[in-house]
Amino acid sequence: MQLFQHQNRERNAETRRVYAAYEIAHTAVDFAAALCFLVGSVLFFWQSLETPAIWLFVIGSGFFFLKPSIRLAREIRLWRMGRVDTLAARAEQE
Repeated sequence: MQLFQHQNRERNAETRRVYAAYEIAHTAVDFAAALCFLVGSVLFFWQSLETPAIWLFVIGSGFFFLKPSIRLAREIRLWRMGRVDTLAARAEQE
């Protein structure tokens, strides 16, 4: 079984649930990053708020870093679930 394969998330109800939970987390992080960049951009209109704006850009960048991390964690979890299913199927055959 390989990572980032559509069939990994469609094996059973549990893998679909895990996939959905990670997608919700990914979407929440996406919105948080966008919000940080939007508010940071608006704050740049006032020179006195430049430092908070810069910090919002840094925080938003951190959220953007989390996005692929969440996807990789999801794929590893689904891959591990598939390995357990494979081992269980082998045990049933014996």
